[in-house]
Amino acid sequence: MGGGTEAFPDLGAHCQFSDCRQLDFLPFKCDACRHVFCVDHRSYKSHACPKSDRHSRKVLVCDACSTSIETTGCGGEDEEKAILQRHQKLGHCDPTKKKKPTCPVRRCKEPLTFSNTSVCKGCQIPVCLKHRFPADHACKGRAASSPAPPSLRGGVNNKFLVAFAARNEKDCGNKSRDSTSSPTTIPSVKAF
Repeated sequence: MGGGTEAFPDLGAHCQFSDCRQLDFLPFKCDACRHVFCVDHRSYKSHACPKSDRHSRKVLVCDACSTSIETTGCGGEDEEKAILQRHQKLGHCDPTKKKKPTCPVRRCKEPLTFSNTSVCKGCQIPVCLKHRFPADHACKGRAASSPAPPSLRGGVNNKFLVAFAARNEKDCGNKSRDSTSSPTTIPSVKAF
């Protein structure tokens, strides 16, 4: 698999992909199958590498306890079954961990996960994201203690108007000033 040119025979290499065989002066060596490829065929998928799963990892989930077990993806289904059986025989399998909490709203069976849970600030109950607003889960935490919005309370606008009228009657400014008095002159400033 020599490469290069007549002047520099050690420079570069030919792509080892069967349909390509292109001379590449900056070839790539596959870390799985150890063959040399051009830039177009350097990925596992592009040269159909038979050892592409050498560095891969796979996560198995136990059906009984929902525990995740990391393994290499090389063994196939037989290895996966053996790993799950070993997990159950060694006593690591705890079926009580399987049940996840669900949303407490009536007829909502949504499981509460890390990214799907919201804790209500009023009643401190964890609910799913669909029911995160107090009106959606019949929140009773702040209903008695929080005041109603101003538009729902009676007499609030009247109290405001009374206070506003009283403020205008007070001497907020100097009303004794003559309207005929000349305004004070402000010195002008010139910019350079």
